[in-house]
Amino acid sequence: MTRFFITRPIFASVLSIIIVLSGLAAAFKLPIAQYPQIAPPTVTITASYPGASADTLSKTVAAPIEEQLSGVDNLLYFNSSADSSGTLVITATFEVGTNV
Repeated sequence: MTRFFITRPIFASVLSIIIVLSGLAAAFKLPIAQYPQIAPPTVTITASYPGASADTLSKTVAAPIEEQLSGVDNLLYFNSSADSSGTLVITATFEVGTNV
């Protein structure tokens, strides 16, 4: 087999070029994500206070919880919303890799 390629160097060169070009073409078609989508861990806190206004809910329930959340390690940010039906939702987002 080696004798075949030694006696036909042009054929060997063309075959090598075809293999390299095929490899390059395949490499560009591979579905590789350099930075995959990773969702950071989140914790959702839901509180219900029937009959309370959104302002009352924000001052009496959300404020103390938000104060405690401010000191939590690896916390990126939190978001809170209160509505007039007496429902409070606080979503805390942590750094990727945090065990919640």
